[in-house]
Amino acid sequence: MSAPVDNTDDPLASHHIPVNVSDRIAFRLTKILRFCADTFFAKRYGHRAVILETVAGVPGMVAGMLRHMRSLRRMQDDQGWIRTLLDEAENERMHLMTFIEIAKPSWFERLLILLAQGFFFVGFLLLYIISSKTAHRLVGYFEEEAVYSYSCYLHEVDSGILENIPAPQVAIDYWHLGTDARLREVIIAVRADEAGHRDVNHDFANQLLNN
Repeated sequence: MSAPVDNTDDPLASHHIPVNVSDRIAFRLTKILRFCADTFFAKRYGHRAVILETVAGVPGMVAGMLRHMRSLRRMQDDQGWIRTLLDEAENERMHLMTFIEIAKPSWFERLLILLAQGFFFVGFLLLYIISSKTAHRLVGYFEEEAVYSYSCYLHEVDSGILENIPAPQVAIDYWHLGTDARLREVIIAVRADEAGHRDVNHDFANQLLNN
């Protein structure tokens, strides 16, 4: 999101500095996709979240599926990676369910969802097969951008630019929020989730690098 936010003091802000070709490829891809999102959505934060969370739910499911098949094929334990990745996919899906209630996507945005998810699914599947390390690093960088994006979203709400509307019931139930929870609490919860996914995927990439 394009709003300038100083997140240097944000305890959730973190960046993995690219150290090799794989990292640089993942980082550049992330910046290209970020530019496209900024150009198309600008400050339409809720609608942006709907589209991006649809895509964000893909990596965990694809990676979990491929690692599941690999575990079966090699008859080896996966050390908990599959469960972590599938939990990540489900968490991102719940982000989508939440922001659908907030943004109410149009038919055109629903069409974009189909196209974006289809292209990204195929692309990420191929990338994971070619280089799972690069794929996890890519997701780590995606999540870095997501943390920053939700910080911008939170800034707009705190500044009164966007209305701090009541939280949807699906969000209250999922994150066990208070019955009087507002959009601000939802954004904080989602941002914390994204920071967790960032750290997990960067750690997975580091483990693959060291293997």
